[in-house]
Amino acid sequence: MTYQETLDYLFNALPMFQRIGAAAFKKDLSNTVKLCEELGNPQQQFKSIHVAGTNGKGSSSHMIAAVLQEAGYKVGLYTSPHLKSFTERIKINGKEIPPDKVVAFVEQNRTFLDSLKPSFFEMTVGLAFAHFAEEKVDYAVVEVGMGGRLDSTNVITPEVCLITNIGLDHTQFLGTTLAEIAGEKAGIIKPKVPVVISQYQSETVEVFKAKALEHKAPVFFADRYYRAVQKGLNTSTQKCDYQIIKNNTDTVYSLDLFGKYQEKNLPGVLMVLEVLKEQGLQLAPSIVQAGLAHAAEISGLKGRFQKLGDAPLVYCDTGHNEDGMGQLMEQLQAMPYDDFHIILGMVNDKDLGKVLDLLPKSAKYVFCQANIPRALPADELQQKATDHGLAGVVIRDVNEALSQTLKKASKNDLIFIGGSTFVVAEIENL
Repeated sequence: MTYQETLDYLFNALPMFQRIGAAAFKKDLSNTVKLCEELGNPQQQFKSIHVAGTNGKGSSSHMIAAVLQEAGYKVGLYTSPHLKSFTERIKINGKEIPPDKVVAFVEQNRTFLDSLKPSFFEMTVGLAFAHFAEEKVDYAVVEVGMGGRLDSTNVITPEVCLITNIGLDHTQFLGTTLAEIAGEKAGIIKPKVPVVISQYQSETVEVFKAKALEHKAPVFFADRYYRAVQKGLNTSTQKCDYQIIKNNTDTVYSLDLFGKYQEKNLPGVLMVLEVLKEQGLQLAPSIVQAGLAHAAEISGLKGRFQKLGDAPLVYCDTGHNEDGMGQLMEQLQAMPYDDFHIILGMVNDKDLGKVLDLLPKSAKYVFCQANIPRALPADELQQKATDHGLAGVVIRDVNEALSQTLKKASKNDLIFIGGSTFVVAEIENL
């Protein structure tokens, strides 16, 4: 098989949630268990950190991986979805899995895969675990795809679990309240394995405490130990400074991640690193500082409050639900600008009303759509936005939308591109 034929097999032969939505969602771990058994249970051959949550799990996973790599460990990183290339999902020390490894995996296991008929996500998890085991990683940071309890990644027994912010997303699968969603995320908690909760939320705290008690797992609410405050751009380092307060002592960390929402992610990341240190890892403060300072660079993280241009300022972000978009708008609207332009595209299975209500009515909108079946048609998005007092034009292709907006914008304007991971993924110069 060629690499393209292999990708076609992965993407087209089996349904994939990111492209088609609910039809690809399977509430069952049996296929993943069978596939891992066929592969020799590679997930048992390396230490792991398991990361779940609604918002922040991608950034947190990349930060943890970067610090462990800076400490000299060989670190696997499994995340989803990818932005540009399938191989982004599976990395070791920041390097994507080689395409020939993807081809070899499918060729060697084709007969079994054809008989088992696992989902795209199940196959990708098997591929990641097999690659990490073959390359003998010291640690793998494994991000949950959706939920936790029945997510394909939930066949690992990690050294520590991290659960980031809980918000209303994928409610058709995970529940309609924060407590119900937290119950699904809490499904990654394992017997006697420490679990870190990034954010103490009154609606979810008892869910996590009960599940941790059931499994006799130590539980740490990270923002009860650490408080993070974004201080802004450090002009000497061109990174963003965050003040970390613990036990009335202050430490400043400079990050190459600029989203204000990292204030909510950093306590969880630092608490996970503290738990790992208690387990015997050698992580000097200078190592943590260096890893966080270059987290995006080391791990290859893209699309998280990423600046794409100056004069006018252009930012993109993959945040797409109520919590994520609310934090983005708060940070963007605090910036100085003459006119605010928003290039917006969304998928068709989200609660759009709550997100649209968060967007400024004074902004100038361009409505676009990603080239996937789940994309909400741009003209439908325009109509829904109009119903919420947001006015703009339709330019379906995100790159054409950006090109036309740049022609109209002044050097003191601000342009934001977002609303969907898949819209951001199609930006050409990302």
